[in-house]
Amino acid sequence: MQMIKEKNFYRMFFGLCMPIVLQNVIALSVNLADNLMLGRYGEASLSGVTAVNQIQFIYQNLLMGIGDGLVILSSQYWGKRQTEPIKKALSVAMRTALVCMAILFLVTWLFPERVVGLFTTDPEILAEGVRYLEVVKFTYPFFCVTTILLAGLRSTEVVNIAFYLSLSTLCINCGINWVLIYGRLGLPRLGVVGAAIGTLTARIVETVLLLLFLWKRERNLRLRLRDFFHLDGRMAGDYFRLSAPIILLQSLWGVNTAMQTAILGHLSSSAIAANSMASNLFLIVKTVAVGAASTANVMIGKAIGEGSEKKVRAYAQTFQVMFVLMGIGCSLLLFGLTEPILSLYSFSDESRRLARAFLRILCVAMLGMSYQMPVNSGIIKGGGDTKYIMKLDLISIWGIVIPVSLIMAFVVQASPIVVVCCLNMDQLFKCVPAFIKVNYGNWIKKLTR
Repeated sequence: MQMIKEKNFYRMFFGLCMPIVLQNVIALSVNLADNLMLGRYGEASLSGVTAVNQIQFIYQNLLMGIGDGLVILSSQYWGKRQTEPIKKALSVAMRTALVCMAILFLVTWLFPERVVGLFTTDPEILAEGVRYLEVVKFTYPFFCVTTILLAGLRSTEVVNIAFYLSLSTLCINCGINWVLIYGRLGLPRLGVVGAAIGTLTARIVETVLLLLFLWKRERNLRLRLRDFFHLDGRMAGDYFRLSAPIILLQSLWGVNTAMQTAILGHLSSSAIAANSMASNLFLIVKTVAVGAASTANVMIGKAIGEGSEKKVRAYAQTFQVMFVLMGIGCSLLLFGLTEPILSLYSFSDESRRLARAFLRILCVAMLGMSYQMPVNSGIIKGGGDTKYIMKLDLISIWGIVIPVSLIMAFVVQASPIVVVCCLNMDQLFKCVPAFIKVNYGNWIKKLTR
């Protein structure tokens, strides 16, 4: 096995990875803070916001797919120190994201009850979800712009700004939530609407700060507004050939996660509340693997752009060992956080029992996910083999996980604990194809002209 021994490699990895991890932890802490505050306000409010957040999750994954395609293509150009093609690719990605945003905004504006009704049949939860959606849909344009711009910066190894933006979002959102959810400081008690106002305010501030950074401080790309008005046909073709499988994959992944919530939500209100708590804590710990995957994307793409396949192979071997060690640490961390975080929720006994069981299952899933996800979505996808990733997830999720889970939930009528086991089994069995492909397959693709 070729292991990298140079200190500069590890310095580069952790220098890129840690800001991404912290950014994601803080971004997800916003959701966790919302859940804690709304969990004390009422289970119906918490479940209503959780249902609406499935729409946000699908949207977020769609934008991540658009951004990941940008990062994979642009990081190879960055390895060659060519910035003009990166600007052209960024223009294509931004236009694509804005079109998707406009469609989602229109659908949620015209059919809010039908959209929320996809995730719950409880009238009280549905009503709370619609109240939340009426405000939070206005965050979609701001989130779109910041996500794509940050992806463009990440491809040139600029990651610290994302951390600072997420920190500002956390502070603003939590402060406004504390005041408006419960009606403190003489202001009205708004519940879920207060939570939505906090999120909207934070997203607006986040976008303004990012634009100021691009105007005053950013030096790698030197972006200007005029860069987004020019569309290069050849670059658009290159981008969509690479990104189409990723965008489809990320969209289906968002739908998959939303379907998981819908499956559990149609079983019982206790299951959806327990899943909300468990999944949010899991996602926070999972940020280590997400950060590792994003870092591998950039480092693998840059190494390919530099033209050194030997370095790419050595990177891949070293990353795999690091991912296994990270998985063991993350699983132990999740296990240790279960009881302290659970004690913060005002849950019924049934919701508490289910949340505890869900988290035990997720501790096991974390072991497999921390290896297979960074290998598949970081190394292999970063190498440009996006069609393999699409095929793997289509087969594993839509061919196995979702059908089996639906059968267990609605035909066998198994307990929510068994259903959660079925929903997470792919985190383990996808380790096998990941190991075979990265070590014995052909996944290194040169994407630049």
